[in-house]
Amino acid sequence: MTCPAPAFDEIQAPAECHCAGCVHEARAARHSGLHGPKAARAALVATLAGGATLVTGAGTSFAANSAPAEAAPQRSAASSATDTMAATGNDQGTPGPLFGVSAQQASQDLRLSREQIIARAQVWVNAKVPYSMNRYWSDGYRMDCSGFVSMAWGLRDNQWTGSLASYGTRISKGELQPGDMLLFHNSANPVAGSHVVIFGGWVNSAKTQYVAYDQTRPHTVKRTTPYAYWNNSAHYVAYRYKNLNSNSGGESGTAFPGADKFGPGANNKHVTELGRMLVKRGGGSYYTSGPDPRWSEADRKATQAFQRAQGWTGSDADGIPGKATWDYLVNGKGKNITTGGGESGTAFPGIQHFRPGAVNTHVKALGVQLVKKGFGKHYTQGPGERWTESDRRNVEAFQRAQGWTGSSADGYPGPETWRRLFA
Repeated sequence: MTCPAPAFDEIQAPAECHCAGCVHEARAARHSGLHGPKAARAALVATLAGGATLVTGAGTSFAANSAPAEAAPQRSAASSATDTMAATGNDQGTPGPLFGVSAQQASQDLRLSREQIIARAQVWVNAKVPYSMNRYWSDGYRMDCSGFVSMAWGLRDNQWTGSLASYGTRISKGELQPGDMLLFHNSANPVAGSHVVIFGGWVNSAKTQYVAYDQTRPHTVKRTTPYAYWNNSAHYVAYRYKNLNSNSGGESGTAFPGADKFGPGANNKHVTELGRMLVKRGGGSYYTSGPDPRWSEADRKATQAFQRAQGWTGSDADGIPGKATWDYLVNGKGKNITTGGGESGTAFPGIQHFRPGAVNTHVKALGVQLVKKGFGKHYTQGPGERWTESDRRNVEAFQRAQGWTGSSADGYPGPETWRRLFA
């Protein structure tokens, strides 16, 4: 039996809309020479091949599609979408049901653990889902930032930046944990900067950088991001999912899982949990990304730094957590890590050594390394042991070369700047 191929109407970008998505669509149409309504599509991809299945909670699963081209087509109900826009005052992607998902699957918001939220977000990262405000991925969620967070949080429908806050509880910066969201909704002009990301954990102990799971152009990324975001930083608000399953195993009181769960080749949730606890105790500068489930040299070095901070030596400070290390971490015992993650024993000496009027050997060591890395053009002489504006400008150039902006590129070295310079 031969079934007719479904057809979908193209929804053209309204001429009066000046949001980034509509401007992009209009520009693409002009360059392609296509004007007016397009012909209906003649075919739809029939099968999602080779996709793994991710269990998401409440018995629900969806395909971990790795082919960005398999996005679901945009909705054909143009009038319905327009009505929704008018109702919400929003010309971003609009709230609405999941595309192509049965009513049974979408009957309620999922109850998820932090690990499940991050796992769901990682699916889109792996698939490099393209950004779009009017198309839908194979799991039914709209392919923009708010659709991405709706997916990661397991919401029963697609939300937008103006409604996502109602699904969370507002929290402070200090309370942020993986799976929470950072949201900026510009209520005065929703298309002027509104955005939302999933928080994946702190990168440094100063909490100036974190891992963001971010649905942005051209596709979903997981990247180190300055707090709270690259722009409009002061306007972002932290929220925790109201339907969070907090009984999935947290850090406090967690029993030691065994030494075999750590070390080269290990890949499990306990490695992630270890890394997060180490970051909280001052080990964030050892991580350039993560922490994540795969054991890395960053995990070993951060663990060893924590063990040495307790005064342990020899096999008690080999970088592999034992019962004592685990007990200290989960129950907040002992001393925090006070040295940075510099390579070859070059630990960050502290910000106090790099201020106007400072004179010390650390300033010279910093300058010498800047020259080695090719960031010494502002020196007219030296480098020397006295901190100067030349030092600051060279550090700023190095920081900007890392893609940092704002307070993360102020010309004063912190643990992460130091680590990268001496890596």
